[in-house]
This record gives sequence, C-alpha cells and structure tokens, in this order.
Amino acid sequence: MTRPTHLLAGPDGKPTRDRPWIFRTYAGHTNVRASNALYRGNLSRGQTGLSIAFDLPTQCGYASDHPLAEPEIGKVGVPINTLDDFEVLFDAIPIEQINTSMTINATAMWLLALYVALAEQRGVDPARLQGTTQNDIIKEYLARGTYIFPPRPSMRLIVDMYDYCLHRLPHWNPSNICSYHLQEAGATPVQELAFALANAEALLDALRARGCFTADEFEQCVGRISFFVNAGIRFVEELCKMRAFGELWDEITRDRYGVTNPKYRLFRYGVQVNSLGLTEEQPENNAWRILLEALGVTLSRNARCRALQLPTWNEALSLPRPWDQQWSLRLQQVLAYETDLLEYPDLFDGSPVVAAKVAELKEAASAEVARIRELGGALAAIESGYMKSALVRSQAERLAHINQGELVVVGRNRWTEGLPSPLLAGADGGLFKFDPAAAAETLEMVGATKRRRSQGEVDAALRRLNEAARTGENLMTASIACARARVTTGEWADALREVFGEYRPPTGVEGQRLGLEGARVEAVRARVAAWGARHGGRPRIVVGKPGLDGHSNGSEMIAVAAREAGFEVIYGGIRWTVPEIVKSAVEEDATVLGLSVLSGGHLEVARAVREQLGAEGVGEGIPVVMGGIIPESDVGALDALGVKAVFTPKDFDLMDVMDRILDVIGAPRGETTARIASA
Repeated sequence: MTRPTHLLAGPDGKPTRDRPWIFRTYAGHTNVRASNALYRGNLSRGQTGLSIAFDLPTQCGYASDHPLAEPEIGKVGVPINTLDDFEVLFDAIPIEQINTSMTINATAMWLLALYVALAEQRGVDPARLQGTTQNDIIKEYLARGTYIFPPRPSMRLIVDMYDYCLHRLPHWNPSNICSYHLQEAGATPVQELAFALANAEALLDALRARGCFTADEFEQCVGRISFFVNAGIRFVEELCKMRAFGELWDEITRDRYGVTNPKYRLFRYGVQVNSLGLTEEQPENNAWRILLEALGVTLSRNARCRALQLPTWNEALSLPRPWDQQWSLRLQQVLAYETDLLEYPDLFDGSPVVAAKVAELKEAASAEVARIRELGGALAAIESGYMKSALVRSQAERLAHINQGELVVVGRNRWTEGLPSPLLAGADGGLFKFDPAAAAETLEMVGATKRRRSQGEVDAALRRLNEAARTGENLMTASIACARARVTTGEWADALREVFGEYRPPTGVEGQRLGLEGARVEAVRARVAAWGARHGGRPRIVVGKPGLDGHSNGSEMIAVAAREAGFEVIYGGIRWTVPEIVKSAVEEDATVLGLSVLSGGHLEVARAVREQLGAEGVGEGIPVVMGGIIPESDVGALDALGVKAVFTPKDFDLMDVMDRILDVIGAPRGETTARIASA
C-alpha cells in the first residue's frame, strides 16, 4: 500500500501526529504563595511549561523593602528577594521535570543563580534543569525598560551565562532573543525581523570575542539561542514572517558564523501573541484576535512555534484572573487536540503567495540588518539612538493610521456601538483585584530572612561578587554563592552597580511627528495658540514615568502628540522618582503634569504626587493628569486625590487627549479660539 504523501507518517510508515508545542501561561502576581498556588492550578489544568512573570522591583534589581519598590510589589509579577522566596514559589513543583521560562533580563543571572541554588538545596543535579531565561538586554533599551547597567557590561553578564551553562546546565537556554516587545513598541514585521537578528548577531559577536569556546562549543552556543516572537492580527503576514525568520537565521549562522551543523542552525522560537492590539472597548472581541494571532504561528509546520503563551481577553483592563488564563489555555488545547492541524505536512510549501511574501520580507530585513552593521552593530545602534527612534517613528505612524481610520480596529474606530459585554458583568467586573495586604507578607518574608541569615556570610559573598566584576571573572559562580548566603536581589544588583554604573538611554521622541492634519488638529492647535496669547507663551507639559514601569509607548506618544499640538514638552524617559518628577514640574514652571502608570500603582503614585506637590508649596497650582491601565472603579479615587483627568487605552485619539488636557488648563475654545488663533 502506498503511503499518502499528504499525511505525516511515523518510522513505521503509519499515519502519525506531531507532538504539540509547549503550552504556557505567563503568570505571577501578589506574592510567592499566591503565585505557587496559581502555577500548581495551571499545571493541573493541562499547562505543560511554566512561564514566570516577575514584579518590577525584581526585574530592576531592587529588594521589596527599597523605597522605589513600595508601589510595585507583586503588581505585574511575583516578587523575589532571596532563595527563601524560591523555596515557596516552587513548593511541590518538580523543577527537575518541568520546563521553566523566566521572563527576566537585567537580573537574569541572579534568578538563574537562585534556581541552581534551589536545585542544589533539594538534592537535584542542576544539570537536569531545563528552560530559558529571557535575558535579552538589547530589547530592554528599546521597548520594555527593565535595564540596569550600560549595554556592554550587560552583554558581559549574558556571555558569562553562556559560558557557565554550556559546561554545567546542558538543557538551559541562557538567553532568548525577544522580538515580542519590539512589535509591542510599534515595530513593523521588517523591523521585528531585522532588529531581532541584529540583536542576535551582537550576542554571537560577543560570544566569539570572549575567545573561551572551541569551534564546536561556539556552534553549541549558537544552538542554545532561542527566540521569543510576537504574532499580530495579520496572520498571513505573520506566518510569512516566521518562515522568513527561519531562513534568515539559517543563512546568517551558516554564512556569517560558519556553523556547519544544521541542527545548531535551526530557528527555535516561542511566542506570545500580540497584546498591543487588544482593546479596552468591546473586550470580548479580544478572544477572536487571540485565536487568529495563534494561527499565524501554528498553521505552517515548517515555521511552527515550540512554545506558545496567549494573553487573555481582559489584559487591556487588568491582570488576568485564573479563569481568564484557563480560557486562553483551553484555546491552545482545542487547536492542538481537537483539530487535525498536527496530522499534515506544511500546508504552505509551494504556495507562490507565501514564497513571494517571504522573499519580500527577507529582502527588506536583510537591508535593515546591513544598515545596522554599518552603524557598528546593535550595541552601537542602541547607544546612538538609531533603533529607538525608528521604533518611536513606527509607533507614531501606527497611531496616526488608527486616528485617521486607515487602520481599522473593530470597536475602537469602527462599529463602536455595541451591547454591554456580559464578561464584565460579574461581581468583580471581570477584573483581577489586587490584595494590598499581600505586600506585607512579602516584606515580612524578606525581613525574616535578613534576621536569620549570617551577615558575615552575606558580606563575604558580596565582596567576592564585586571583586569578580572588577577582575573580569565569570560572575555565575559568585552569584550562586550569594544565593546560598541569602543575599537579596537588591544587594546583588547594588554590588554590580558599584562596578558597572547605571544607564539611561535616549528617549527616541526628538524630531518625531504623527503627521496628523485636518480640522480636528487645527482646532486643537488654535486652542493652544489662544492659551498662549492669554499667558504670553506656549503651555508647558512635563510627561513623567514614575517608578519602575518601563512600558513607555504611551508616554512617548503623548510627548510626540503634545509637541505636535503646540505644547512645549519636557520628557526625560522612564524610571524617575515622584520627587524628581515633581521637582522637574516646579522648576520648569509646568502648566500641567502628565503621569503614565501601567503597573497598577496609580493610586499610590497619585497619593505620593499630591503629597510632594504640597511639600514643594505648589498644592494644586500644577494640575495633574494620568494615563495607564486604570480600572473605571479607581477613577473616583484618583479624582479625590486631585487627578484632573484620567486616560486609558480606549483614549486612542491623541487629539481628543490633547483637547481634554486643554480643558484642564482652561484653554479657550469656539469662536474665541478661532479669533485669537488667527490674530
């Protein structure tokens, strides 16, 4: 009997099915006990790999008892301070069996050190650990903002991890080139391809420059590099992007780096599908968006992801609840087990449409990679601001297309009228409710650890780490010793800050334009001009990003839009303290202070800003407006704290945002505006 060529066949010639990808759910919140319960619940419901979200203090190298950490403890992930926290986080979870992905970058070495120390404490051979630390610092300078050290010392830490893992942890991927956040920051498919590949080249160049690997070991390091990509709603284009990724990676590793073993040239990738396109308006539509985005990375067998994690329908509103995550997990399971997707070879081989689109993407991405090489590579393109400016420009163009109706977003700029969503009708409004008391448990745990540990051992371990940083020694061994001594996340990072310093990259907003024109824009500009005529100068807005939240898309677009509307704009990028932001507003004689908070700490920030304005003797003399992921139920509390206007993702029309800010500062409108503007 002849085997049908359109079916997959096993070694025995009988029809078979591919194994499904790893099912992940990106999760972690509140504290280690709550997160452990969440992980165990998700695993019991069919999740096959862990994907751990860490809170912002952990990501940025601060212990939970640091003043900067207070508003952020457990808000967007699980807080980790010492090895004692890892003991609780992984309680009853067999780390020697599970595949663990850690979304951690600047402090990736520290979290891996804790994981190794936990294995040793349990009597598990660390060589059995399997998983990935994201550990992609270049994209942090571009899109997400959880960097600590300058680019080159940060790259040294990553190379140290490759050196250590190659010889000690054979199943651990030390880094994961993450283009996911590039798309979230506005990258086009070509930019996502090119910037991620240039990023990977910077890592491979650093590995080769270390000079400590044999030719075979270098090839093994190449084989350890995996990617974490984004899949948007244009699923045909996304499918072609993934095929282009695989072909380009094979060509680069073969031709530029001389990798001869085809196994090490494979493009291995995991996915979280796009969150940028999820809407606060009509959030039930997000379920279909997530499904369509998942198809882009599963339909093509030759470019199918190895792991997939899906956002939830309500992530434009708040953190997901366990039921929301279960719903997204069930989508994966239905796709993998109920459909016949895994029974067939690649459905798109031989398609002229796919072949042409892949070739088009490859050509454009290769040209952009060549441009970055001419600049000196990805690190130089970060330091010069080239890549950041390009992303801000793309994001501005995307928003302009939405504002002008050229890019349709159902429920946002077309078909905006609809029945109320029943998903929001429950007792909790369909939203995750953070327990403010949960942070107290985290603080008590870190306090208890500090009381129990030997301060002499802590001091000795930190001196050893500091010395290794100064001499160029591999930092993994010293970091694991710190973990055993119960050093905190903040103490580990501070020891390296003493040697490497901290970094503040370019914001990328200078010289950017939205390109919006028309009567709506002219009306806003007329109001700005009218205000200026009354007050003898343009209104001045200070755009502030308080705390540790590094998601700066919103603040960057507000800065660009305000400048285009005629405001004078002061924007210093991310990670400023409330006293620094308020001082800037006072010294700049700001007309209005705009705050961007996406981490859930909006009430704490608003309270601190009100107190600081009072301490500066300004009171309500500088009105405050705020934007971010802010539940409707918190708007009244913000109003009571003196916030004059609140903006959320549904406020996509940037000229409407400017118009409301002009209302806050008392700018004239109507006939008076037109007369003053034309004078």
